[in-house]
This record gives sequence, structure tokens and C-alpha cells, in this order.
Amino acid sequence: MTKYLITGAGGMLGRDLTLALSGRQVTAAQRSDLDITDAAAVDAAVAAHDVVINAAAYTHVDHAESHETEARAINAIGPSLLAHAARRHGARLVQISTDYVFDGTATTPYAEDAPRHPVSAYGRTKAEGEELVLVAHPAGAFVVRGAWLYGEHGSNFAKTVLRLASDRDELPVVTDQVGQPTWTADLARRIVEMLDADAPAGIYHATSSGQASWFDFARAVFVEAGLDPDRITPTDSASFVRPAPRPAYSVLGHAAWSLASLTPPRDWREGLAEAFAAREINP
Repeated sequence: MTKYLITGAGGMLGRDLTLALSGRQVTAAQRSDLDITDAAAVDAAVAAHDVVINAAAYTHVDHAESHETEARAINAIGPSLLAHAARRHGARLVQISTDYVFDGTATTPYAEDAPRHPVSAYGRTKAEGEELVLVAHPAGAFVVRGAWLYGEHGSNFAKTVLRLASDRDELPVVTDQVGQPTWTADLARRIVEMLDADAPAGIYHATSSGQASWFDFARAVFVEAGLDPDRITPTDSASFVRPAPRPAYSVLGHAAWSLASLTPPRDWREGLAEAFAAREINP
């Protein structure tokens, strides 16, 4: 029986990965269980498993601007240790990555092999993590990029707009950042499907298909929640200056799924509707 190790299992995606692998032999390791920057601990943990899914990450985008060394340890050095251990022990490794490895200046969807060009500390550390993993374990490593994640566990944009709706008549949301809202349950299922199909190693974009601005996404959340979407008002990024730059265009292409004879991800609206039907999105 295949034995799975999930690192970062206490996070939003990690918990959905654990659910997606329900009924299988899974070790769900939270941060307190496994420090992925500890080489000896990583080797011991990986040794007993056939598949490692690394959902552990330093995800505080703005904080990373002033704490890049700390972010790099978790987003680059840790994944490298996991990749080397996976190769030594004959395990496959799935490294979860992000749209932030790109600069967001494209006008058409980024292909899986598009050159990385991160513009933030978070993006740089995640891009380095990708590179180190693919070099360390080229025959058995998968880089799976997600973006604009929301789900039942942890804080996220969908929950935030619903929480703010309780005490504000109007919510200004930016129209000049475009991406692919992705339900973490969908992302988790795609990863399991990829592994079950014995897909070739490499880079996969597991964002939902279609595209939306944050403004579009917020309005869709309000519609699903039975609220008036006209309470969402348009603004631009200049109104929300943050330490780390955000990619203006985070739409990712999905060619790798078809090349692996797998169905590309479904439209983001379908995932959002199902998430609400499952009562997973609450403020």
C-alpha cells in the first residue's frame, strides 16, 4: 500500500489533502511534528513513505519582505531537503508552489515552462524552492502551482469579504488584479488524481480555469451567499499599498494536464458554487 506523508498538514490546503486521501495510509505532519528545515528529521520522516506532498510554506507575503531569510528557509531550503530525501528513498515529491513566481506582466496565461520572474521576497523564495526541487529529484518531483486559494480551513479572501459584509454597507475591491480563484478541495483532488494516474514528473498548474478580478470574485461570493453584489464597489491597487507587490495578472495555463491525458481543472465558478453548497465558506 502506498504510504503518503503530508507536510504542513495543519494548513488550509494540508487539511484538504488529508481529506482527499481519506482511507489511505497517510502521515499528516503539522509544523510541530516535522521541521522541514531539519535535514535529519526530514530524512527520517521521508524514509517510511512512498509519496511526500509538501504543503508547508511561509505564506505571509508582506512579512516576507523584511524576513526573507526566514521565508527562504521554509520555502526553498526545506523543499530542497525533502527532494534530496525523496530521491534517496525512492519516493515521489509534490512541491506546492504559487503564481508569485511570475511578475504578473503577461497578457495571456502563463505556460508551465514560462520563465520565472518573481518581484517579491515571497515569490523569490518560492521560485528558488521550485528550482532546487526539480534539480534535486528530476525524475520524481512535481511542482504544482496554485493561486488565489480559499477553503473551509484558515483565513482567506472569500471568508474575509463575508465577515466584512456584516458591518459595512459597501466594500471596495480592486479590479486591476486578475487571477483564478481556486478552492483548496479542488486543488487537493487534482493532486491526488495526478499521483493516481502516475503522471510524468514536472510542473503542473492546478488553479481553476477561467479568470476573474478580485472585484469579480467578491461579487460572486456575495451572490452565492445571497447578498447584494452591488455592495461590492470597484477600486484599484493604488488604494491598497502593501509592502510586497502583487502580480497584476496571475492567470495560469493548464497544458500539462492534457499532455498527461488528464482533464484540465474546472471553471472557478463551479468550484465556488460547490464550496458554498458544502457550507465550507463561512466568515
